[in-house]
Amino acid sequence: MSVFSPKKLYVMTKFGELINVEKPVLIDFYFDWSDDENNLDTLKDVAAALGDKAKVIKIDIKKNEILADTLRVKGNPTFMIYKNGEMKWRQTGEQDANTLIGLVQQYV
Repeated sequence: MSVFSPKKLYVMTKFGELINVEKPVLIDFYFDWSDDENNLDTLKDVAAALGDKAKVIKIDIKKNEILADTLRVKGNPTFMIYKNGEMKWRQTGEQDANTLIGLVQQYV
């Protein structure tokens, strides 16, 4: 049995609140090592296309190391889709907006 530190417990509780919703949640775990705005534009396009049918969230790996380590995020970027607190899809590497929109729409 693993014991979470108080900080890790807090982080995981907050993450649980974020993903434990009926609509799908697309999360982009990223490490901002370049000035590449391409990924941000992609997520803006995805959010605009999905509207209020889904949530789209960017999480900086460096600023959220406890969460990234707990979820074993190793690549940049790593995308995940959650629904009702359960991971439905995960992929590391660049994805285009249409692919992400299509994937999220499967869980709407």
